[in-house]
Amino acid sequence: MNMFRFRCTAPLARALVRTLTGALASTLMLCTASSHAADAPAKPIRILLVGDSTMANSSGYGDAFCARVNRAHTCLNLAKGGRSSGSFRAEGRWDEVEGLLRGSAAYRSTYVLIQFGHNDQPGKPGRSTDLKTEFPVNMARYVREVRALGGIPVLLTPLTRRTFKDKVLENNLQPWAEVIRATAAEQQVALLDLNAESYAAVQALGQDEADTLAVVPRPDNFNDAANGSTKVEVAGAAKSAFDRTHVGSKGAAYFSRMVMDEMKRALPETAGYFKPESEQ
Repeated sequence: MNMFRFRCTAPLARALVRTLTGALASTLMLCTASSHAADAPAKPIRILLVGDSTMANSSGYGDAFCARVNRAHTCLNLAKGGRSSGSFRAEGRWDEVEGLLRGSAAYRSTYVLIQFGHNDQPGKPGRSTDLKTEFPVNMARYVREVRALGGIPVLLTPLTRRTFKDKVLENNLQPWAEVIRATAAEQQVALLDLNAESYAAVQALGQDEADTLAVVPRPDNFNDAANGSTKVEVAGAAKSAFDRTHVGSKGAAYFSRMVMDEMKRALPETAGYFKPESEQ
């Protein structure tokens, strides 16, 4: 027995057709939009390098690191020779970084790699920072400000210097490296422990081989006692004379690979952002 009798009149039929047609059109539009979204290329990522001369162009590994980044992405080396965690900000260079972070709409994400320590050490007027009261505050502030502007902060411990004493590599940057490790743990931020890895690698090389990583070849008459284990770096252009802090093309290639590998380990999602081994 029919409990309900449906009578399909002509007006009702036309209304049903219109409804079904509209629903079909909406479905087709949604499918088309989804297809276009799937076909649209993903936004590139960007990497910003912030640090001192051991990262800067002509004297550090920064440009060589950027050269390893896939061409679809962007890598900018903003490091400057002679700068510390304090003077980089005081000179207004950090303002440039913040400006770039505010203009991040074109990028899926922006990683900011920050390495200081060499010029925060005592004996560098206008640049030195107190290890206990200033340096940790400066590094934590950089992390917070990158995050506040939507970036991804990455802290690096300072690249080792390359002076041996009785066949043992000195590491007078160890206290600054410890502060950065502690800051990374407190701020829960990615850490690239470049100091530890570069120290171990250079110790294994020995003095003579480590000297081939310098900006220029070691002079035949080079005397450690006369020249000192390190030289105070003038704020500004990178030095061109032989020393055991800065790196030439061989050293840049050596340490930039180290930084790349550390970044892949600390941030596995970045592994695909670098060129294949055959292109590096």
